[in-house]
Amino acid sequence: MTDSTPLVLTLFRLLKELRRNYDDEVRELGLSFSRARVLSVLMRQDGATQAELAAALDMAAPSLKRQLDLLEAEGLIERRGLGSDARKRALFLTPRAKALPLNRYMDRIRDQLLEGISPEEQAQLHSVLERLADNAARMNDK
Repeated sequence: MTDSTPLVLTLFRLLKELRRNYDDEVRELGLSFSRARVLSVLMRQDGATQAELAAALDMAAPSLKRQLDLLEAEGLIERRGLGSDARKRALFLTPRAKALPLNRYMDRIRDQLLEGISPEEQAQLHSVLERLADNAARMNDK
C-alpha cells in the first residue's frame, strides 16, 4: 500500500484555493459563498421547490431557508405558489439575479484550471474524484 498522504494534502490545498478564489469572486458581487451556491443551482433548476433545492445542494432545510430569506430580501429570488398546494412554493430567480455573472467563475475554471489537461484526462480525473467523493460520503455515514 502506498502512502496517499501527499494526494490528500494536495486535494485539501486545491479545495482551499478554489474556495478562496470563489469567495473573492462572489464577494465582488455582494454575495456570500452559501448564497452564491444557492443561486448557481437555481440557475440550472429555476422553479425548483425548496425540498428539491435542498437535495441538490445537500443542505439542511433550516440552513437553506435562511439563505432563501436573505436572497428574497435582496431581491434575487422570489417564491411563488405551486399549483393547488398552497404550502408548496417554487423558487425563481429575479431578473436582477439572472444578470449576475455567476457563470463567469465556472467559465474561468474550464479555461484556466483545466488548461493543458486533455478531455480523456479530465474524464479519468472526474471518475476518480467521484469515487473519492463517494468514499468521503460513506465516512460521514458512520
